[in-house]
Amino acid sequence: MKRRIAATLFALMLTGCAYPATPPSLAPITAPAPIAVAAATMPGETRAPVTILVSIDGFRPDYLDRGVTPNLNRLRAAGVFASMRPSFPSITFPNHWTLVTGLRPDRNGIVGNRMEDPARPGETFTMATDDPFWWSESSPIWVDAEKAGIRTATMFWPGANVAVGGTLKPNSHGAVDGGTRPEDWQQFNQQVSGTQRVNVVLDWMRRPATIRPKLVTLYFDTVDTAGHDGGPASAGVTQAVANVDASIGMLVDGLAALGQPANLVIVADHGMAATSSTRVVALDTVADKADYRTVETGPYASLFAVPGHEAALEARLLQRHDHLQCWRKSEIPARFHYGRNPRVPSYLCLADVGWKVEPSAPTKASTGGMHGYDNMAPEMRALFIANGPSFARGKTIASFDNVAIEPLLRDLVGLPREAGLDGDDAPFKKVMMP
Repeated sequence: MKRRIAATLFALMLTGCAYPATPPSLAPITAPAPIAVAAATMPGETRAPVTILVSIDGFRPDYLDRGVTPNLNRLRAAGVFASMRPSFPSITFPNHWTLVTGLRPDRNGIVGNRMEDPARPGETFTMATDDPFWWSESSPIWVDAEKAGIRTATMFWPGANVAVGGTLKPNSHGAVDGGTRPEDWQQFNQQVSGTQRVNVVLDWMRRPATIRPKLVTLYFDTVDTAGHDGGPASAGVTQAVANVDASIGMLVDGLAALGQPANLVIVADHGMAATSSTRVVALDTVADKADYRTVETGPYASLFAVPGHEAALEARLLQRHDHLQCWRKSEIPARFHYGRNPRVPSYLCLADVGWKVEPSAPTKASTGGMHGYDNMAPEMRALFIANGPSFARGKTIASFDNVAIEPLLRDLVGLPREAGLDGDDAPFKKVMMP
């Protein structure tokens, strides 16, 4: 009975989340009063809450202070808010996989947006790779949910198109033997608009209860893209933030119209820092190009020594450098929890926040934004908002590591605790409803 009452109250609360075209001032925020509307449900149907994990790529918590996020700020005021710490490296694929596995990149296997594996010499993982070999070192929550009979659906998420645990058939144009995917999933395409993405989720909610997903993911990439293009302070970021906020409002309004209670867990994978062509460390001035080859460059450089050149490379690479620190893989500081996985290259060089390490000096002036820096840096902090019948209202909690998200999701969908994760649900104990 308590669950039914809480679900009904949340469905009513969601209806108060429609906003005028001109956003109100953000200070102070007060929770809205519930407004009753007709619910588009089947006669006599009482809907159980669905859990929707929303990622807004590259969304810093302070973007909420720009006056263009009435929907997100309303959810914040009526729910739980925090500034979340990403895992290192603070880039997209490793952190999205951390969010759904509860394991840091060094343990979940996705150690970079680009990587190599000694078991597959000559191959390189990129953000277009869907061979299960690269993804199956860990199990995302939708795999465990599907195996437990909990239907899942993903409206984009890195790795959601992969048959985790399967095997790619040779010469098969991508066919896979075995493995588990969400029951419903979409292949990522950046041209699919925010409106289209939300409409897909709402269409899933219109299904009969027997085939309606109980755990859903929804992903928005435009804030991150704008941050890279113009930097976090740019007008482009403000516009992208406003557009995504409108999509969130559309989702909330659509759920309310359906009478569908939902626990919304809204996160980002990382933040964003301003960069400039005047703040670049040229790697070819740090070491001799004949001594190394790179895997990734940007906020950090990961590299291997050319065989037989290890001593020559280390003699220059491991010296003190302005705006750059370099380590052997085995000597990466322990606080990064990074360097044990075979996929991590032999050397790591990390730039100061706002600087980049590139193969050579830039040839033209540019400004923009970048992430991937020290995950403890304030600029790398990520958004966290939770709102729904399972959460207290109007709470701000201390910053926490993003490995806590998967345990939280397990609580929300009714999966048992999983041993051996890098995080637990402790950050949320005082803000979860009984």
